[in-house]
Amino acid sequence: MTSPAKYDVVAIGNAVVDVIASCEDTLIDELQLNRGGMTLIDEAHADTLYAAMGPAREVSGGSAANTLAGLATLGLDCAFIGQVADDQLGAVFAHDIKATGIDYTTAPRPGEPSTGRVLIFVTPDGERTMNTFLGASQYLPKAALDEDLIASGAVLYLEGYLWDPEEPRAAMRRAIEVARAAGRKVAFTASESFVIERHGDDFREMISNGLIDILFVNEHELATLTGEADFEAGIAALAGNVPVLVATRSANGAVALANGERADVPAEPVAKVVDTTGAGDQFAAGFLSGHVRGESLERCLKRGAITAAEVISHYGPRPEADVKKLVAEKVG
Repeated sequence: MTSPAKYDVVAIGNAVVDVIASCEDTLIDELQLNRGGMTLIDEAHADTLYAAMGPAREVSGGSAANTLAGLATLGLDCAFIGQVADDQLGAVFAHDIKATGIDYTTAPRPGEPSTGRVLIFVTPDGERTMNTFLGASQYLPKAALDEDLIASGAVLYLEGYLWDPEEPRAAMRRAIEVARAAGRKVAFTASESFVIERHGDDFREMISNGLIDILFVNEHELATLTGEADFEAGIAALAGNVPVLVATRSANGAVALANGERADVPAEPVAKVVDTTGAGDQFAAGFLSGHVRGESLERCLKRGAITAAEVISHYGPRPEADVKKLVAEKVG
């Protein structure tokens, strides 16, 4: 018999600090950046890009950590596992995530490399171009896992970005074993198409082996994962292979399928899109906040649409408004 969960969601992901600055479209071209995408860079390149940025905001980030921040704001009990270095940015990350109400006990890593950071250039249309130096986060070892903590979470939430480096990939595989042995659910976010291009065989194998209970993808990731350019064909290719499938379509809303049931919701209206950083992360937070409470697919999707809309209306990947109140007003 599965014991009661101490946490609603335990997540493993990159522990990084987002550095966000507005820029003109010309700077994206001048720096030859991957407009609207995410590119992995080394520390020297990170320093070069930072020097080219205008006034910036530093906000603790990382995809899974952002999702937990949203969940905590919505009133859920959460814990995070992620690696920082024993440096100033590492201290900033640890302070921010704990101040959000999330349990975080992963010990900082001494020496090089430094704490990871994401340099985010936001153009006037709100599009974000991300350049990621993973730093210490890619050295999360299995030894850093608190297996009792993992087993105590109703849902283990894993970030696809962290699947790329070998050491944390091994840690995440072990975490899946621990969660499943404890009778917990495993949620996985694909994160980005380039991650699927590198590790799609792993992801498809996990899906076919029944290791993923909840899968989050956007329409581009869905196409990369299934090989189907048509959205509905991609949905059909995965339907029935994963217990809960959630696919987002930016301004075109989102779809969820579970146990033969399908729900579709439109995107929540936004007066002005300021910064799309964290939209998918907060959509996952909204959806999971309903899922762990046993709400319907449609209500879970509505929660996701509301939380995603809130985060794209301002700079930064984490909620600033009272999203718990927003969800209560619009979903009930």
